Amino acid sequence: MVKRVKTIDEFHRLRGLSKPEHPLISVVKVQNARHLHTDETELLVLDFYVIALKRVLNKSRLKYGQQEYDFNEGIMSFISPNQVFGIVADSKQEVKQSGWVLLIHPDFLWHTPLANTIRTYDFFDYSVTEALFLSEKEELTILGIIEAIQREYQSTIDTFSQDILIAHVETLLRYADRFYHRQFLTRRKANHQILQSLETLLTAYFDSDDLSIKGLPSVQSISGQLNVSVSYLSRLLKTLTGQTTQQHIHDKLIEKAKEKLSTTELSVSEIAYELGFGHSQSFSKFFKTKTAQSPLAFRQSFN
Repeated sequence: MVKRVKTIDEFHRLRGLSKPEHPLISVVKVQNARHLHTDETELLVLDFYVIALKRVLNKSRLKYGQQEYDFNEGIMSFISPNQVFGIVADSKQEVKQSGWVLLIHPDFLWHTPLANTIRTYDFFDYSVTEALFLSEKEELTILGIIEAIQREYQSTIDTFSQDILIAHVETLLRYADRFYHRQFLTRRKANHQILQSLETLLTAYFDSDDLSIKGLPSVQSISGQLNVSVSYLSRLLKTLTGQTTQQHIHDKLIEKAKEKLSTTELSVSEIAYELGFGHSQSFSKFFKTKTAQSPLAFRQSFN
C-alpha cells in the first residue's frame, strides 16, 4: 500500500521526529528518525523534494518505484514530488542508517527562479541505482552546505532568510551536478559497459527486420532494455560522447543507410522502406539533414 505524505510536518510525525522548525524546509538526521522493522515495508509518495545522503549499516534495500538497490556505501539520492519510494528490510534487525535528509516543499520555492530551474536537474529523474557516490572530500563539501541551511532556518527569520536559504540550495544542486559529471567520467568501467551494451543493442536491432516493421527504436525502449532511466542514459552519453541517445540512434540509422546505398543496388525508395520510413521523401530529407548530401549524391560518389 502506498501512503501519500503532503507536508513536512506530517513526514516528521510519521518518522517519530519533533515538529519541524520551519514548515517548508527541514534537515533531518537519519539516525534520529524512527527506523523500520522487517514487518514495516512502507511505500511513500511525498509532495515535496527530498535530497539525502544515507549510509545503511546492516543489510537492507531501498525500493524506488519497482526497482530495488542494495546499500553497501553512502550514496546521495534525489527524489522529486510524486515519486514512489520506500525502505524494505532484509534481516530480522531494524534498518540502521546514518546520514541526513533535506526536505523542501515546492511552496518554499514559490516566486523564485529556483522553482523553475530545479526541474532542469536531470538527477531528480534518475532511479536509485543511478545515485551519486561521493568521495570523502565531496561529502564534506555537501555536509557544509547542509549545516549552513540548518543554521539559517534555526536562526531568527527575517526578510533575508528565504533568499539565503534558496542560495544554499542552489549551491547544493550545482555541486551535485558537478559531482555527477565527475562520476560519469570516473566510473569508467560501468559506464563503458553501458555504451558497449547500447552499441550491441542498436546493431542487433538495425540488422533485424524490426526496423522496417516497427521503425526507429524509442529512447524509452532502449533505456528500458539497458535498465537505466532515460535522463541518466542521455546525460551519460552527452558527457562521454557529446551526443544524446536520440543522436546515437540517428547516427546508427545513417550508418545503415550509407551501407545500403554503397553496397546494394536497392532503390532509394526500397532502402527507405527497409529503414522504416513510410515515404522516400522523408528518408531523403532526413539523410540530407544529417550528411549534407542527398542519398543519390552519396551513392554517385562511389561510382
